[in-house]
Amino acid sequence: MTHTTLPQSGTSSGPLSGQVALVTGASSGIGAATALSLARAGASVALVARRADRLEALAGQIRDLGGQAEVIGADLSDQTQARAAVQTTHERLGRLDILVNNAGLMLLGPVAGADPSDFTRMLDLNVLAVMTLTHAALDVMKPQGTGHVVNISSVSGRGASPLSAGYSATKWALGGFSEGLRQEVRLDGIRVTVVEPGVVATELTDHITHQGTKDTYESRIATMTPLEAEDIAAAVLYAVTQPKRVNVNEILIRPLDQG
Repeated sequence: MTHTTLPQSGTSSGPLSGQVALVTGASSGIGAATALSLARAGASVALVARRADRLEALAGQIRDLGGQAEVIGADLSDQTQARAAVQTTHERLGRLDILVNNAGLMLLGPVAGADPSDFTRMLDLNVLAVMTLTHAALDVMKPQGTGHVVNISSVSGRGASPLSAGYSATKWALGGFSEGLRQEVRLDGIRVTVVEPGVVATELTDHITHQGTKDTYESRIATMTPLEAEDIAAAVLYAVTQPKRVNVNEILIRPLDQG
């Protein structure tokens, strides 16, 4: 695990001024866009992913904005590293107001003949890492009497289709965890939001190990104008900047031309 402390924030204005956000999967795509969006809104941001070199580049952008960031290189499928990421954030930035659980794997393909390790990898990152990070974050948020957990799910968390059974299972699990958590922590001043994107132009398709499924999915994307990572970042920013009395429970967002 590595870390870099940027200069104290010069971004003293904005709706998230004085708040601290931890964003997982921040090395690219939705995570990177969300981290930038939260920083522009005034938050100090902990950037968490395996590719620390990419995080350093993103931290440089945040510093150029006058903001503050921590770079935390971690493999979140390792529960010890996941818990340490929260602890490092708290130690170096002093608090934790927003946890964005964005890191995930989308290993689409048929169940029959699948590599069983694909199921394990998705469960470890899409479900268990979220639970571990959230469990650790609550140790910080509950004494504060405030906090917000944002879980990036998928339209596959609302429905399933052939070739998505394993992935959908992890996102359905995330939805159940999020709703139970919301009811549990609401009286502690902690909000929970699930964001469910449709097709987004990110690196997720690069993860698919079943070549036939990968070709089919990429052909499908080619027929539409997918969402951009910034569209999902805007949804996250909307949720976390609402008045404290408002908990945006769920945001479903699809490209206009996605069926």
